[in-house]
Amino acid sequence: MEASFTASSARDDNAPSPAREGAKPLTVLQVLPRLDLGGVERGAVEIARAVAEAGGRAIVASAGGRLEGRLAAAGVEHVFGPFASKGPLTILSNARRLETLIAAEDVDVVHARSRAPGWSALIAARRTGRPFVTTWHGVYGGRGPLKRLYNAVMAKGRPVIAVSGFIAEMVAERHGVPPDQIVTIPRGADMAAFSEEAVSAARAIAVATDWGLVEDPRPVALLPGRLSRWKGQEDFVEAAARLKARRGPDFLAMIVGDDGGAMGERLLRRAEALGALDVVRVAAACDDMPAAYKLAAVVVSASTAPEAFGRVAVEGMAMGRPVIATDHGGARETVEHERTGWLYPPGDVAALAEALDRALSLDASARAHMGMAGRARVANLFTVSAMQQRTLAVYERVAGRRFGAWTE
Repeated sequence: MEASFTASSARDDNAPSPAREGAKPLTVLQVLPRLDLGGVERGAVEIARAVAEAGGRAIVASAGGRLEGRLAAAGVEHVFGPFASKGPLTILSNARRLETLIAAEDVDVVHARSRAPGWSALIAARRTGRPFVTTWHGVYGGRGPLKRLYNAVMAKGRPVIAVSGFIAEMVAERHGVPPDQIVTIPRGADMAAFSEEAVSAARAIAVATDWGLVEDPRPVALLPGRLSRWKGQEDFVEAAARLKARRGPDFLAMIVGDDGGAMGERLLRRAEALGALDVVRVAAACDDMPAAYKLAAVVVSASTAPEAFGRVAVEGMAMGRPVIATDHGGARETVEHERTGWLYPPGDVAALAEALDRALSLDASARAHMGMAGRARVANLFTVSAMQQRTLAVYERVAGRRFGAWTE
């Protein structure tokens, strides 16, 4: 094992690895904490599906979750394990588990998508001499030397895939990764799935029924995403209260994410205290996001800390909806101010309320033109298919051979 690791470490990380004799289909192992509904998880599923469709073999290792069924439907193998754990002993145990898996399944490329399983995957990749790739999905706070060390595993991929230009600059600055070892591959939306025409009336009605909107004609401002302080749901509630004071209860501010829980209850209590309970609702995470976007008049991303990319904004634009997003992070690369939506200063509740008022006041023609501009921008720059093709090209480069080109 040690000799193999030494040889791998000495290899030029930009050069393709030599194809092994008698190679089987190019096999890619992606490692992530779990398979829920976040951007990390959905990206892993999209890439695994692309690997399988290209004639390769896709394996995903995680602690499981709601997206397991999508992997199975795509013919992707899932290996269950405690990969969400941050405990040092579990990380080492997971490294041994992955090392055994890599050797047994003749894995060609190891791709880590999160920090704790990233350390396990790095150890296993080095022990087996396999190329190690990372995708830097988050901003990751770097306070203190231990936290910076913990984050540093995501900078050890060769290459590091950055989900936006913002992240690429941050990785180079914080961790000294050479620019030629960073590949910027933006996340994307599936233009076929996130399309107004693709969502049937029955699907939209099903979501509207879950949300109690079937008999509510008010336009919806939709903020989807994990319920968390930094996602800006509290700012959204405050802005809704300000907007109600300005124009009355003629709209609905819809917060969708997780299962509500303590955060959801806190948001509703805040809305009640502000006299805005009649215009604020909180619903559990939605399994049919295209239908959810179809019900919206405007889509909001109110994150108070920079988003690495911001899939919500791109999906909303793909659905032809105006988007409001905070003016930092990846949103600056996706949303064109006053053309596909509006950017506002992070944490500026008054500016958010103003943007909501402008969005909800658009006439049908202006709304349609803004929606068309947003969808065209996504089609040109931020599609899932482009993300898949560019990621598969990374795999082929580091593995030293192409998908579908193997010998028995």
